[in-house]
Amino acid sequence: MRTLLDRAADQAAAAPSPLLELANVIVRLYKEAVGRGPTKARALFAGSDTLVVLLEGMMTVAEHQLVALGDHGRAREHRLFMQLAIDDAKRSEVERILARRVLASISGADPRHDLATEVFLLEPRPANEWRKRNSPLSPA
Repeated sequence: MRTLLDRAADQAAAAPSPLLELANVIVRLYKEAVGRGPTKARALFAGSDTLVVLLEGMMTVAEHQLVALGDHGRAREHRLFMQLAIDDAKRSEVERILARRVLASISGADPRHDLATEVFLLEPRPANEWRKRNSPLSPA
């Protein structure tokens, strides 16, 4: 006989991960804006109200050439401009997927290592809502 916990675990396994969806959406937004997206992306929570998206292998040919010439500052500046150009779309997607308002969005890039981050500060949830959503017995 299956218990409520078994059913809750099945539902959790069958439901797509919002973090995976977020990582994929951010990659898609970059691909649409720049012509290519990161080769690796991972989204994770740093506490209950901060979302971090780590992006790897995202630099364009032009950005790689700037780095090869030793102009890391210009490569970083170009990347930050691209990150800001799609900021509204990133915020909208985070809000849609998580059903939470984004209070702040912070973008960063390290052209020496071809890494970038997107950090989103989310509006806090009331404590009782968090408990309800994270209970294994709560309905889906």
